[in-house]
Amino acid sequence: MGTGSGRRVGRPRVVQRPDRGLQPRAELLAAAAELFTTRGYAATTTRAVAERAGMRQASMYHYVSGKEELLAELLESTVTPSLGCARELLADLARPAEDRLWELCRADVELLCGGPHNLGVLYLLPEVRAERFAGFHAVRAELKDAYRRLIAATAAGGALGKGGLDLRTDLVFGLIEGVILVHRSDPERPVAEFARATADAALRIAGA
Repeated sequence: MGTGSGRRVGRPRVVQRPDRGLQPRAELLAAAAELFTTRGYAATTTRAVAERAGMRQASMYHYVSGKEELLAELLESTVTPSLGCARELLADLARPAEDRLWELCRADVELLCGGPHNLGVLYLLPEVRAERFAGFHAVRAELKDAYRRLIAATAAGGALGKGGLDLRTDLVFGLIEGVILVHRSDPERPVAEFARATADAALRIAGA
């Protein structure tokens, strides 16, 4: 028998797709997020990700190239929404810079800690230093620069020299990204409360 031209590319699924209303690529990302943060990136195989998403390992490669692509997209997903927020706040010159800096800190912490999986812990992976993750590092650098510009626009930041501004930015940005470790040790703390307290602390560090 010949093969019909309407045949779908990819192999059939191993099991029924989980009833989460997600497309296959989104299912793979959800599965990878769960496994990378619970089992660890190195210990998670592509087969485990595929099976968790309800498909054969061979079918997985119809949607993604492998673990690195999944990790790269998960990493960028922890930054790009905050970067969008930062761009809007930078443009909102009608609000005091202190208010805008506080709002960015709050929103960023909620993003890092508010999902079903603590994706921020993926920042700590040694694999993330590889060139493959240059896209993540680029958006992260732009976000950090937005923090720097907002700190510089505050009354206290305007009095700092370049060295002082760079140091305050490093400290504030380090605090925001460091919340992933605090949140991991106290996952029951309400994220909104945690985000507000962290934003308050960030403004004190900035001198605002």
